[in-house]
Amino acid sequence: MMLLVYAITGLAGGVLTGLAGLTAAMVVTPILCSVCGWSAYDAVTLSLIANVPSALAACWTFYKNGNLDMKRGLHVAIAAFAGAVVGSWLGWLFSQVSENGISYAVILSNLFLAAKFFLPVKQKEHKPAGQKRTVLALVLAFLIGVECGFMGSAGGVLMLMVLTLVLGMDTKLAVGTSSLVMTLVALIGALSHVGMGAQVELMPGLVVTVCCTLAAMISARFANRVEEKTLNRAAGLVLILVSVVSWILSK
Repeated sequence: MMLLVYAITGLAGGVLTGLAGLTAAMVVTPILCSVCGWSAYDAVTLSLIANVPSALAACWTFYKNGNLDMKRGLHVAIAAFAGAVVGSWLGWLFSQVSENGISYAVILSNLFLAAKFFLPVKQKEHKPAGQKRTVLALVLAFLIGVECGFMGSAGGVLMLMVLTLVLGMDTKLAVGTSSLVMTLVALIGALSHVGMGAQVELMPGLVVTVCCTLAAMISARFANRVEEKTLNRAAGLVLILVSVVSWILSK
């Protein structure tokens, strides 16, 4: 029965990853904590582990559809790596104070991001980033990295905002680029968590990761074929549903 819960959790996380560069942690972390009884830090660790192959699978799909620009996104990845290590350490400290604190923080973050998805979509034109925009992108990427390591998310939506609003990428190109950056950030965060003593059970970890990756591959194909407005509405509705269910189960 619990393996079924892990499978559904992984599938839901993969759908968010493939649809719009969101991270598996938005589903995996709160459900593992509230339903499966995992510690917050271990749940965050599995979220990061599952996000590595799932985000990479989504990234490959966006690349094949011409929606990946690693050249312009590479410099933000370096700053995000450093932030992920710092955030991982902070997350360990926080988990020692409040076992469910990270889970509640993720739920609130989900609701905020869901609201953003229902705002009008504005396409961004391709344009070079000036020096000030580049510096701003580096600072924001570092902070996103801290959030990633702390909450177990790979910061897909936040990185998406940096790539579109600061560096001027259009939405789908930013999603593809963000997926690749977040793959590397999640890898750094996962290694940091494991190095700090996180424990992940083998079978649940495999089930969540495999299901998450398969769902990400399928949903990424869908994301590259639909209009942006439809994509945003679908992701927003899923986020709201996940947040409500996670809050109910955490009571």
